[in-house]
Amino acid sequence: MRIELVTTLKRHATKILADLHKSKEPILITEHGQPSAYLVDVEDYEFMQNRMRLLEGLARGERAIQDGRILTQKEAKEAMSKWLK
Repeated sequence: MRIELVTTLKRHATKILADLHKSKEPILITEHGQPSAYLVDVEDYEFMQNRMRLLEGLARGERAIQDGRILTQKEAKEAMSKWLK
């Protein structure tokens, strides 16, 4: 992973962004020697957000199973039929 100072980003933003779009490699931005932010390509960010939503949905489903909040196939079809009309 590439690391850049925030001052470098300020001075060379156009070049850094061009490199980011070309390499697709996230860039860690530091301030005063400490990590401050990650700079990532828009497509990569959106992909990560979609993946997080999917993983959160799976986690909710697993919690529902653990809590006993489950339906039989027949019960699920009946519940869904109300929405599909």
